[in-house]
Amino acid sequence: MTRIGIIVGSSRPNRNSEQVANWVLEHASRRDDATFELIDLRDVPLPHFDEPFIPAFGMYQNEHTKQWASTIASFDGFVIVTPEYNHSIPGVLKNAIDYVYAEWANKAVGFVSYGMAGGARAVEHLRTIVGNLQLADVRQQVTLHLMTEFEDLTVFRPAAHNLEALNTMLDQVIAWSAALTPLRVTPAVSTS
Repeated sequence: MTRIGIIVGSSRPNRNSEQVANWVLEHASRRDDATFELIDLRDVPLPHFDEPFIPAFGMYQNEHTKQWASTIASFDGFVIVTPEYNHSIPGVLKNAIDYVYAEWANKAVGFVSYGMAGGARAVEHLRTIVGNLQLADVRQQVTLHLMTEFEDLTVFRPAAHNLEALNTMLDQVIAWSAALTPLRVTPAVSTS
C-alpha cells in the first residue's frame, strides 16, 4: 500500500499548521488507496544542518540524520503543510528538507499552505526546492487564507469547498507516488 507522510512544516508555539495537518490526516485517512502518517517537525530533533557532507544514500555520520533519512525513505510520497513566513517557508522546514537528498528522490509531493495570501508564495519556493531533490510536485494545491479559514487568525475553520482541492491533490499525490515506484531505489539505510 502506498505510504504518504504528512509533514507539519512549522514548529512555532501556537502554530496553525498542526490544526491544518490534522484536518488533512482526518480526511486522507478515510481513503482506502493509501496510508497516511503525520511527520511533525517539532518531534524531529534536527539541529541546524550539521552533517559534514552528504555522501551516498544512507551513509550519514550523525544519528539524528540517520533517523531522519530512515523516516523519509519509508514513505512513497508526501503532503507538506506549510505556513507562509515572510513570503517563504519556515526555516525548520527548509532545514529538514536539506538534511537528506537521495531519500526524497522519485517520490511525489503535494502542498497545503496557509497565510495572508493563502501561502501561495511559500509553495512557489517549495516547488523550486523539491524539484532539485527530484521530488515530483503535483499541480493541485490547497491554499487556505488566514482571514477566511481561521477564526481570529488562530482557530482553523475550513470552508467545505477546500475538500475538493484536498481530494484532488491527494488523488494526484497517490497516483504519482505509485507511478514513480519503478524509479525508486531503496537500498538499506545504514544505522551503524
